[in-house]
Amino acid sequence: MANRQETLDLIALHAAGAGDVRIKKMFGEAALYLDEVVVALVCDDRLYLKPTEAGREVLGEPEMGPPYPGAKEHFVVPESVITDSEKLAELLQATKSALPAPKPKKQKKI
Repeated sequence: MANRQETLDLIALHAAGAGDVRIKKMFGEAALYLDEVVVALVCDDRLYLKPTEAGREVLGEPEMGPPYPGAKEHFVVPESVITDSEKLAELLQATKSALPAPKPKKQKKI
């Protein structure tokens, strides 16, 4: 099941305070980027955050679940956190800071 546009818009609206947030649709689902780092996935209208200790400190004991069949488990972000802009920004920033920087893209040969 794909995401509804309303769900993506709601997440983008509340995540905007975290920094440069971009939601990119892919394979019927979506990836949430913060400053060019993938920090979460949006699958079946649910926000799945990459699991980190920093994220756990913000969420407490989060529900875990795979965003799609065969995927590693992620934190399932409750709607109460998604709609709390300050809490969501804190969560996304904490997660991004705990993840490795993205690898530089290789330049194409001409």
